[in-house]
Amino acid sequence: MKSWCKTLVACSLSIGLLSACSSSDVEEETVSPLPEIEASVFPEVSWSASVGSGVGDYYSRLRPAAKYDKLFVADRYGQVVAFDEATGAKVWSRDFSSAFKDNILAKNKGAKLAAGVTAARDMVFIGGESGLLGALDAETGETKWSSIASGELLSAPTVGEDVVVVSTSAGTLEAFKIEDGEKLWTYESKLPTLTLRGTGSATYEAGGFFIGTADGKIAVVIKNNGQAAWQQAIYTPKGGNEFSRMADVDMQPLVIGDNLYAVSFNGNLVSMELRTGRVVWSRKYSSFHELANSGVNLFLVDDFSRIYSVDRRNGLETWSNIELTNRNLTSAAVFKNYLVVGDFEGYLHFIDKSTGTLVGRVEVDSSGLYSQPLVVGDSIYVQTRAGKVARITLP
Repeated sequence: MKSWCKTLVACSLSIGLLSACSSSDVEEETVSPLPEIEASVFPEVSWSASVGSGVGDYYSRLRPAAKYDKLFVADRYGQVVAFDEATGAKVWSRDFSSAFKDNILAKNKGAKLAAGVTAARDMVFIGGESGLLGALDAETGETKWSSIASGELLSAPTVGEDVVVVSTSAGTLEAFKIEDGEKLWTYESKLPTLTLRGTGSATYEAGGFFIGTADGKIAVVIKNNGQAAWQQAIYTPKGGNEFSRMADVDMQPLVIGDNLYAVSFNGNLVSMELRTGRVVWSRKYSSFHELANSGVNLFLVDDFSRIYSVDRRNGLETWSNIELTNRNLTSAAVFKNYLVVGDFEGYLHFIDKSTGTLVGRVEVDSSGLYSQPLVVGDSIYVQTRAGKVARITLP
């Protein structure tokens, strides 16, 4: 029952529906048509390339990573490619699926990559639904090591000094040595009966990994021993059925100065003290997307693809935009004076971050955009469901 409900919820959310697994009264929300705009910016695709077969219609958090003057991109089936960041020329390409064939615990499950890409310490880290975590040499693409976690890997690995951690669908945060992939420790959190399909990545800060849990908490786990320094609920689940009590924190906690910001599904957007976990303020929002920030503002895309700007000092809303409701938006990213979000039809939208006004867009690929745009300097990188990676710039 749990597996069926999780699949139903994930599918429902992906097309803008929210319904209880036990209910026969499913109410479909209208998808907003592509709005007419008075464009003041005119983004363009400066280069694009194909990487394997993409992710298809599967749930995925695969997203490009940029480091060492390269752009690293992976597809669901094990293809990992490094491009020259400036020109788009292919530097190397590797089929990581061979690592699954060599691993007795993963060989019958295939690559099914859904976690990554993370680039750090001269390596590229990726993971898949089999639980296999892999480290590739960033310069050559050769596999350095691979290890098995105790659950599906559905979000990008996080590197903290000499340790890489992954959040699993089994409710664990697991740490591995950067050098050779040896497992160091496992931190376990409570896994409710019903959860969203997905996990959030950890954030590393000051010797601790800050991680959201499926039961609506933020925990900080000490890098050296895997013990929790503190954990704090950002939302207490309520309701008469399992669906209404879902409170997953499926995003990467955002650390700014002495504060941490997080949001839960069916729950709250909160500001917390980094050192103690004390909740500074709490506002009612529901989301499984990453937060973006600029200046004193946080930017949030909610479950129905409505976009909000919130003052991070007090939680007060400064603007909202509902023109893209139920277009299955990606998480937002800040690019210069704009907020950028992708949608299920493959459009990348530009929004004035001061007013919330739509001011431009570009069509990338009709297969759709599904992961948070990556902003690097004057460029935006996006990945489509069909496997296209594109660099977007403003002329």
